[in-house]
Parts: sequence; structure tokens; C-alpha cells
Amino acid sequence: MAETAINPTAAALLGLLHEGPMTGGQLMAAAERRLAPYWSMTRSQVYRELPVLADQGYVRLGRPGPRSSQPYAITASGKRVFSRWLNENPGRDTLRNPTALRVAFGPQHSANQLKSLYESANDYHAEALAAAREQAKDAKKSGDQYGAAALEFAVQYHKAALSWLKSAPTR
Repeated sequence: MAETAINPTAAALLGLLHEGPMTGGQLMAAAERRLAPYWSMTRSQVYRELPVLADQGYVRLGRPGPRSSQPYAITASGKRVFSRWLNENPGRDTLRNPTALRVAFGPQHSANQLKSLYESANDYHAEALAAAREQAKDAKKSGDQYGAAALEFAVQYHKAALSWLKSAPTR
């Protein structure tokens, strides 16, 4: 079977499977634990990608476990395509901030709507910043310099968002 290119979600799943076989639920939990501060994945994306990866020969199915849970393991072909993906140019960032999108339509908001929007975004980014800092600290303690570096991106992102929110226009 010819190896085909993979998308970032599929690549993330293959990367996580380097740790060992996992079910879809375990992959989702690992993605939340390791990637969520800087890369979002939904449960539907995970469950949509796994059968495709299996059809392509990049993962193999293991024995069904409790409640028909299906473990997946990365194959040699999956490791090759993941390695090739790592060497590709990552392309440009995709920026999608729901608060900034709403601020772009500021004239259509009431003063109270803007205040509520900013308060909600501020609360979210403050909590996410604290969590990312804690995860980065834990990664450093465990010697995971690469995980800590990726988490530092999340720390700086949330700091920038909080700074931006202080200067966002109000009425």
C-alpha cells in the first residue's frame, strides 16, 4: 500500500501512539493531557481519524477490551509516515479566536455585551495560563524539554491574550 500524506490530527494521533497502544478514549485523554494547551482535538475528530488510519495501514487494531473498547497500535508504516510528516514544512498558523471575531463586530454589541465578553475571555485565559504554567513546570521537572517548550507557547499565548483584552475597546 502506498503511503499517503496525513493531516495534523492524524499525525498527532500517530505521535501519541508512539507511547504504546491506546483506545480512542485513551488517545483523547492523552491529547487533552499533552496537547490541549496549544492544539485542540475533538472526540469526533479522533474517532473519525482512527478508522482512516487503520484503512491506510498506519495503525492496527488490537483485541477488543471491556465494553468493546478497541485499542490501536502504530505500525511500521505509521511510524514512517509520521516521521515524514515531522520533516514537512508545517505551513502557516491558523488563527481562530472567537473573542477577537466578536470584537471585530463591536459596533453591534451593547456595552454590557462587550463587558461580559471581555470578562468571560479574561477568566478563561487567566485559568488557561495558570494551567499551562503548571503543566510546563511539571514537564520541566520530569525532564521533558520538548513538552515544556511547546507548553511555553501556550503560556505566552494566554499572556498575550490577557494583555490584548486590557486594551480592547469598550463603550
